[in-house]
Amino acid sequence: MLAKAKAGTILDTFPKYLVLNAERFADRPAMRHKDLGIWQGWTWRQQLDEVRRFAIGLSAIGLKRGDKVAVVGSNRPRLYWSFAAIQSLGAVPVPVYADSVAEEIAYVLDHAEVRFAVVEDQEQVDKLLSIAEKVPSLKEIVYDETRGLRDYDHTHLHGFEEVQEKGQSAIEASPEAIAQWHASVDQGSGADLGVILYTSGTTGRPKGVMLSNDNLVKSALHGNAFDKLGPDEDIIAYLPLAWVGDHVFSYTQSYTAGFCVSCPESPETVTEDRREIAPTYFFAPPRVFEGLLTALMVRMEDAGRLKKRMFDHYLAHARKVGEKILNGESVGLLDRFRYLLGEILVYGPLKNRMGMTRLRVAYTAGEAIGPELFRFYRSIGLNLKQLYGQTEACVYITAQPDGNIRADTVGIPSPGVEIRIAENGEVLYRSDGTFVGYYKNEEATRATKSPDGWVHTGDAGFIDGEGHLKIIDRAKDVGKLQTGGLFAPKYVENMLKFFPDIKEVVAFGDGRDFCAAFINIDLQSVGSWAERNNVSYASYQELANHPEVYRIVGTHVEAANRKLAEEPMMAASQIRRFLVLHKELDADDGELTRTQKVRRSFIAERYGELIEALYDGSTEKYVETEMTFEDGRKGRVRATVRIVDAPVFGVAAAPVMEAAE
Repeated sequence: MLAKAKAGTILDTFPKYLVLNAERFADRPAMRHKDLGIWQGWTWRQQLDEVRRFAIGLSAIGLKRGDKVAVVGSNRPRLYWSFAAIQSLGAVPVPVYADSVAEEIAYVLDHAEVRFAVVEDQEQVDKLLSIAEKVPSLKEIVYDETRGLRDYDHTHLHGFEEVQEKGQSAIEASPEAIAQWHASVDQGSGADLGVILYTSGTTGRPKGVMLSNDNLVKSALHGNAFDKLGPDEDIIAYLPLAWVGDHVFSYTQSYTAGFCVSCPESPETVTEDRREIAPTYFFAPPRVFEGLLTALMVRMEDAGRLKKRMFDHYLAHARKVGEKILNGESVGLLDRFRYLLGEILVYGPLKNRMGMTRLRVAYTAGEAIGPELFRFYRSIGLNLKQLYGQTEACVYITAQPDGNIRADTVGIPSPGVEIRIAENGEVLYRSDGTFVGYYKNEEATRATKSPDGWVHTGDAGFIDGEGHLKIIDRAKDVGKLQTGGLFAPKYVENMLKFFPDIKEVVAFGDGRDFCAAFINIDLQSVGSWAERNNVSYASYQELANHPEVYRIVGTHVEAANRKLAEEPMMAASQIRRFLVLHKELDADDGELTRTQKVRRSFIAERYGELIEALYDGSTEKYVETEMTFEDGRKGRVRATVRIVDAPVFGVAAAPVMEAAE
């Protein structure tokens, strides 16, 4: 039985869109999931049935309007269906990062006063059971994957299918059950709270960002119109459910446009699964594009001489004319013909390898992307664009329109968004997506959002002569060297992170005589180099401290300094001294957020003695650092870290204090 959407219904919630999509796109694919190597699919009509039965089942076990429901796990159809089912009853989903440790989950669930949780598997159930005393509001847990849970106490544990069976039983027992559910859907409004998304906690405890249905629906519609997204798109959902980007791209835009979302078999199979789906619409943070290019370059280093020469030749031609062709600019016939040959011989196979053969629109955001990396993807014919956004804006603040794309900006204001620059250089915005407020934190809300709706982004930037926004850095992170020169750490870091051998950088310099940096090498890229050059190593620590690795990293620092020297505002921020850190920065150790952003204040405190060694002239420093292993155990890593000087260009080098004997 399929109830029709009522004539004149205002489509201001996602359950209403689900009902409409089951009519207008009834037998079109809504969702796919690869399970045991086979793609399973659901149409919009089937998806409505899955969501409706689950929602009625949730109601049967006690879920009520206004309740908060945690959603914890990786990208699986049933967890996405949970969003719509929860919202259809007037409850509020609270997605949580699946890789969060139990203590992190406890804070979010307790702060949000969560009563129900829908989780992926035994791992997540165990986490919630271990923190039960810290979250007294949590009453019921629903799990998707049954493996390992047979012998658990099921008094307050429910399998997903079991809940759906309760819903089906209620439907069979009462002809009014479906009508009552549709009445609940109709009762929802745009002003209702649609979701609470917790920030990554870069500077402290995560804050619960309250987004209304209006915020989410209007932002999704604006985004769809901007890039002409419709029901024919295909995307792959692989980013964290708790991140606003995935919520918008994989849920809200899918429901409002009617396109199909595919869930990979596991995080480890994303690249291969993407090749099989060949999405038309794709989002990835810069680190994903960096990783893809690194993997390609590593493979090409092992290729035959002829293939490598052909690869280099056609990539050079792509750098010359590829972006012009993509932008529709005038290019000579001979150059177009050579580019066509390159498409057949190189670019096409590269795009196929990355799973981007059908790609029509791709976005990157979250961190600045290296200009050369950005231009590489556009040069081989991929319409990669940048956007600038925040959780508090339902993602969209600026985006790059087709035909007006530059590597050094994040685009123009998105539809429905106003932007202005404060006197101190901070970027402010207001839009249809502007958040309601921070949950149970009125003080933080007042500090972030003005009474007339202007939101402080915390980022410093400016609007250029063509109306494009340029982001310099976090406003609080922009400082000055003692020499008076501007110090923007993220700008410096991103200059170095372009190199495939470098995975992470943390720059220091505010209030100091010069800029210095911690560097993490990319284990895949440098490990491949070590294998080709018969360099043996037993651990990341040993490889990071190898003299030849230091030499390679030094050449990258020198190249970055040459580029910084060409920019008058940034020339003073050239890196004078650096070290290769003895361990990888890790979210489990508190050094990165769950979205892989550097927690500067934590790192400055944890590695204070190494920072001082960068500035006191030391050439090495012995350190002991606590770290968390994959199985949760803690241990200590000990190392003598080398510190080396780097050449600077075009500016007088600040003197380095000599270490006391």
